[in-house]
Amino acid sequence: MELDIAVDFEDYFPSMMESLGAEGFIGELCNGFRLLMDCERGLITFESLKKNSIMLGLHDMRDDEIICMLSEGDLDGDGALNQVEFCILMLRLSPGLMDNNGSTQWVEEYDVI
Repeated sequence: MELDIAVDFEDYFPSMMESLGAEGFIGELCNGFRLLMDCERGLITFESLKKNSIMLGLHDMRDDEIICMLSEGDLDGDGALNQVEFCILMLRLSPGLMDNNGSTQWVEEYDVI
């Protein structure tokens, strides 16, 4: 039996960027990073993402999905996300920001990449 599950995704990043400005928006991304990170290591690890995803109400995430999320943004291959990797991943996952012609300009302006 095949399930037909539709997921509506609304990208709030462009409106956040508009209202907060580039610096405020990057600050909010950094707050999100701190919410998910392992405080002792200063990284988002498998364990910290698993623990905090449950706290955020994402109880159904499987271990392989968490590993996939980490590997999607892990640029240095250490199995975890540092703050820069997390911010880059969040920007890449926002279709509204990446479709916007001005997105490259503010990313370069704030040396995110």
